[in-house]
Amino acid sequence: MHWYGKVIGTLLGLALGRSLGGGVAGLVLGALYDSGVGAKAGRRASTAEIRTAFYDTTFAVMGHLAKFDGRVSEQEISAARGVMRFLGLDESQTAQAIHCFGRGKAPGYALTAEVGHLRELCAREPQLLRFFIELQFRAAIAGNGLVEPIRGRLLLVGEALGISTADLAHLELVERARVATPTARPAGSGLAEAYELLGIDASASDEAVKKAYRRQMSENHPDKLVARGLPESMQELAKENTQRVREAYETIAARRGFR
Repeated sequence: MHWYGKVIGTLLGLALGRSLGGGVAGLVLGALYDSGVGAKAGRRASTAEIRTAFYDTTFAVMGHLAKFDGRVSEQEISAARGVMRFLGLDESQTAQAIHCFGRGKAPGYALTAEVGHLRELCAREPQLLRFFIELQFRAAIAGNGLVEPIRGRLLLVGEALGISTADLAHLELVERARVATPTARPAGSGLAEAYELLGIDASASDEAVKKAYRRQMSENHPDKLVARGLPESMQELAKENTQRVREAYETIAARRGFR
């Protein structure tokens, strides 16, 4: 029976208000807790729940974004399959990913509900949501160059997940830099990208650089992310990110003359 909140709320109200009115106020607050408000806020999703939602929503949203401008091109399908190959999905996982991609293309796809559910499950694991958006950027940039109106739609998805506009711009910049050919990059952009990847300014102190590096390596550690709910098939993305963070740090360290 859901009555614990009512009892605690009533006692708290009486203690604070020293009156029947205080007890009634506490009872109301307790009732709200018992009805699910407090329970929902304190609930921690299981790793299995997070993994299933993360995996299914990743490819469903990918399909939704590909279809958002009216049609899904062969290049967008190829980009989605490229993500599946990058993640090393086996035959059954690929079939499930394709099914979710198709579900996301459907006119009635509940984008807001699914994205909201994923955010709720990953409320204590914001890094997983950043991985989710990173995969969306990867597929969209490879599939259609992230043109409008798809870009606007993706940014809305990111904001719905609680990712700031600044962080979304950072993730987009990093992903565009990843797919750019070395000859297409301006001279000296490697150092600028290194600072951008670590999320710091070129004016940061050496100690701030080292601190940012340690933080990024900890946040992107594959084993930690899998333990938090990242599907094991997506470990490759985490490994790639840690490699890029390490290379960024080494680029900055070499320029500054420290290790």
